[in-house]
Amino acid sequence: MIGFLHDNLSYFLSGISVGGQYALIAIGYTMVYGILRLINFAHGDVFMAAGLVMVYLSSSLPFTISIPLVIIITVALGFLIERIAYKPLRSAPRMSVMISAIGVSYLLQNAALYFTGGLAKVYPSIPFLSDSIVIWDATTRMVTIITPFLTIILVVLLTLLIKHTKIGMAMRAVSRDFETSQLMGIKINNVISITFMIGSLLAAVASLLYFTNYASVTPTSGSMPGLKAFVAAVFGGIGSIPGAVIGGFIIGICENIIKGGASIFGIPGTGWTTFSDAFTFAFLIVILVVKPTGLFGEKSVDKV
Repeated sequence: MIGFLHDNLSYFLSGISVGGQYALIAIGYTMVYGILRLINFAHGDVFMAAGLVMVYLSSSLPFTISIPLVIIITVALGFLIERIAYKPLRSAPRMSVMISAIGVSYLLQNAALYFTGGLAKVYPSIPFLSDSIVIWDATTRMVTIITPFLTIILVVLLTLLIKHTKIGMAMRAVSRDFETSQLMGIKINNVISITFMIGSLLAAVASLLYFTNYASVTPTSGSMPGLKAFVAAVFGGIGSIPGAVIGGFIIGICENIIKGGASIFGIPGTGWTTFSDAFTFAFLIVILVVKPTGLFGEKSVDKV
């Protein structure tokens, strides 16, 4: 067993790392759904936009300035998306809001296509995060080690915010009963905006970690991580933050185990990487069939 772990440690480390990044993106999906019952399909593109902003800012500014600016700009983008695309449709049918989310997604992708000319942009090498480190004969980057710890710290801070602050109490109240919370004097629009801003902040942090490993950004770079994060949120029970985190780690680890299938399971073949994405969506189908509400999802009860 020890020899098996030693030989395949790099795959497990990569799985834990990318799983943490999926978890941070998935929290944005699950928080918005918990309050608005909306799948924010533009969330993956906000993650992509954060990567592009970092590319352009780092070319003229030091990292000590560009990294905080990336987070601030991404948070502002999340706020603007909510105010411009979702707030006017607050009382509209849910399908209209979902179509608006898809429209925002394509708008961000096409804006990125315009600014980049469709070319992949090389992500900057961030000091310390990009440094190599050897663990038990497995060579990896420092970001791989930092990601799970940073993810857990951010989730703990978010949990404390939700459970022990006034805005957190308002979020919980709105997620339970939207109309009653409004009647009780809670400023619904402020709560929703803050929810989008928190999700965008986590997406910005995830982009810093993710693109440090993958090194290039394209207008569609947010599509696949966004979809996988959505699957993670559904697996954990969309609306549940712990569920989104656990789902993210499970999908990240399984994805990298499949990529290393030839060496891990001793099965010959070079096409295992091709099936890593297919696994994620096959996994989604299985979860929806076996447990539609996810691991920690609550069954909805219609009151008569």
